[in-house]
Amino acid sequence: MYRGKKVIVVMPAYNAAQTLPQTYREVREQGIVDEIILVDDHSRDDTVAVARSLEGVRVYEHEVNKGYGGNQKTCYQLALASGADIVVMLHPDYQYTPKLLPAMASIIANGLHPCVLGSRILGGYALQGGMPWWKYVANRFLTLAENMLLGAKLSEYHTGYRAFSREILETLNLAKNSDDFVFDNQMLAQILWHGFTIAEVSCPTKYFAEASSINFRRSLKYGWECLGVGLQFRLAKMGWLRSELFNSKPRPNGTSSG
Repeated sequence: MYRGKKVIVVMPAYNAAQTLPQTYREVREQGIVDEIILVDDHSRDDTVAVARSLEGVRVYEHEVNKGYGGNQKTCYQLALASGADIVVMLHPDYQYTPKLLPAMASIIANGLHPCVLGSRILGGYALQGGMPWWKYVANRFLTLAENMLLGAKLSEYHTGYRAFSREILETLNLAKNSDDFVFDNQMLAQILWHGFTIAEVSCPTKYFAEASSINFRRSLKYGWECLGVGLQFRLAKMGWLRSELFNSKPRPNGTSSG
């Protein structure tokens, strides 16, 4: 609980048995999290058994693999049903430090911004943490293109560490989004479409063998899909395209970033 707000951490998990315990310990150490919900996307390792051995973790299993976006849809549905005021999505692969949870929750709880991203780019942590150079270059290119198309000034759109207010999750029609990795990008575009502001905090990150990642081919597909989302956003704003992602009237405040 933070300032009377119920804080729930959701973890979309896939083959995270080795890294989950350390992530869990640091989440608990922050002292503000009311509930941890882990959704396992039909892992091939012992993720579910490990999660169930951790006190206070609510575990939900997908009977079939629904994809990264499909996993998050379940995460947010469960968090809202549990009465969350602030929902933090954190990968259980220990790539992002849970020590930023109080900072991210406080930004939302104090009414500063309804969405907070943990950025690997701010502070130069991406390369320092071991991000492959080709991923860094692709990240910078995509971010530049998306900022131009979406009218924002974010340092990156591809982090796996995000906090949302209940209002945002109740406003967005997430069911229309992809079940694949581009879900993250679609969600941010929808947040900007509705005029919500986005803050960013500098986040140290680690790249190692057990951390989740996608290969070059999947990354290339993801990149093209992100550009497609940005183009849809811009054309919909201009009234030249009808899109299921942006089918409601945007809020008058426009877009903003932290």
